[in-house]
Amino acid sequence: MSYFHWIAGSILALAWFSRIVGAALGMPKIADISLPEWDRSPATPQGNPSVTLIVPACNEEETIAQGLRSLLALDYDNYEVIAVNDRSTDRTGEIMDRVSASPAAHGILKVLHVRDLPAHWLGKTHAMWMAAQQAKGDWLLFTDADVLFKPDALRRALAYAEAEPADHVVLFPRMIMKTAGEKMMIAFFQTLFVFGHRPWKVADPDTKDHMGVGAFNMVRRRVYEEIGTYKALRMEVLDDMKLGKVVKNAGHAQRNVFGEDLISIRWAFGAMGVVRNLTKNFFAIMSFQWLRAVLSCVALGFLNLMPFLGIWLAHGWARLPYGVALLSMFLIYLGMSWRSAVPAYYFLLHPISTTLFMYTMARSTALTLGQGGVTWRGTFYPLEDLRNGLV
Repeated sequence: MSYFHWIAGSILALAWFSRIVGAALGMPKIADISLPEWDRSPATPQGNPSVTLIVPACNEEETIAQGLRSLLALDYDNYEVIAVNDRSTDRTGEIMDRVSASPAAHGILKVLHVRDLPAHWLGKTHAMWMAAQQAKGDWLLFTDADVLFKPDALRRALAYAEAEPADHVVLFPRMIMKTAGEKMMIAFFQTLFVFGHRPWKVADPDTKDHMGVGAFNMVRRRVYEEIGTYKALRMEVLDDMKLGKVVKNAGHAQRNVFGEDLISIRWAFGAMGVVRNLTKNFFAIMSFQWLRAVLSCVALGFLNLMPFLGIWLAHGWARLPYGVALLSMFLIYLGMSWRSAVPAYYFLLHPISTTLFMYTMARSTALTLGQGGVTWRGTFYPLEDLRNGLV
């Protein structure tokens, strides 16, 4: 048994320690556009570049007005907003039209209403594709209906993008968390994200690390068209990350940046809200392959639960590698606490959030296979179409 603990513990120690070292060396290299140096307008010979902000919305009556008003208050002089009401069954379309009729929206906000969804399209990707076809901007910024922008968010992001220069910029949102369950689950999700995607490697053209966030995906218009537009991603459930993937794979300059609360979003309500939100996505992350999902669930448990179990089950010096893994994990939580509202001691809840994430993976797999597809915002998408549409 001691040999097992030495082998398992060493694997875990190496995995977690390598990530904390990578994060410690790499994260400081990621720009923070909330700093004073980025409080400026983009410097281009042609003046401020034009931007089209695209907002798809389906049944977002509770958040759409506030989100659109935050976009209308941006302190930038060359932008438009195209909001798409994607077959909503609530008052979303009515609220959009009311906001667009206000004096602040004149000449800035345009509302599109989608009545029918063509075959072999997801509602969201179709809505964004439709809006982009009518966009006039040199840059396209895809965002979500429940994201709140501070007035200087767009200007700072463009100043950074043109200074780099970058072709695709992802701005990480400030997560609004009001319950302990939300903090616990989002902290785990961010830990997993750091472990799997290495944000500090996104700018390196020699790596496959890529990034995309639905709250803020800003891409140059010519690059968007070169990669095939959202038509190439029309059946991608993970459209935001896959946009980042195809941009990076095409050899374009991709950057992700911090921004404090330049944009903010309340992504879920309670721990089970996170579970519900991710149920749609998790089997898609596994490319809709059940064996891959099972193996990933086992790996998730080993990576995240075994350090906590091993430190108690092992004896003597065999506990050492488990201790290294746990310390590395805690340091990741500590680092995240400097940029979020989640205290480092939420590390102690890591086994609970791990268990819930494993449940989410199993739930996503079982529901998708059981019903033969994914139901998203009231529309059913067959599994065969989703698999055929994978990028």
